[in-house]
Amino acid sequence: MNYNGYGSYGSYNYGQTVPFIPTVNAFNLMRQPQTTDIFTYPQNLQNALTLIQQALAGETEDRMFYTWLIDNASSNEDQQIISGIRDNEIGHFALFEKLYYELTGMAPQPAPGEQFTPPESYCAGLARALQGEQNAVQKYRKILYAMQNRVHINIMTEIITDEIRHGILYNYLYAKNSCTD
Repeated sequence: MNYNGYGSYGSYNYGQTVPFIPTVNAFNLMRQPQTTDIFTYPQNLQNALTLIQQALAGETEDRMFYTWLIDNASSNEDQQIISGIRDNEIGHFALFEKLYYELTGMAPQPAPGEQFTPPESYCAGLARALQGEQNAVQKYRKILYAMQNRVHINIMTEIITDEIRHGILYNYLYAKNSCTD
């Protein structure tokens, strides 16, 4: 498994920020800096809504994947850890539904998710799960950047910190089971 390909983790791209240059216009007002990046609200809100819909769309595949991991776990401890992660993810699904509804006033539309493909082995499943948690953190940060309401920010912080903790737990299971590339 290649852990060096972190995508946007490797180099932070905060977009282009035009420096603040004081100018005087007809109303004698100072010009504000203009940004074109993932932090610009409300321009980043539509992307955040799309990412929320993507998170919701993967729910069926995710549940099948967790069931497979639990069924193939090497020990009772592994089963308990993965079951706890699965339960957290079910809670995240409810939080994403709530967030989407509060941002749009509409329930999210069901979207086709990915088809479940069983991993080649338990270790391959752990590696896939670990990579999935890393990818989720990257996506969920982009959702966080579009949040303006403190409760929504707290929801996204909760989800992101859970995903980081899940990655740590999967890393533990990967090492505990002596998995290799």
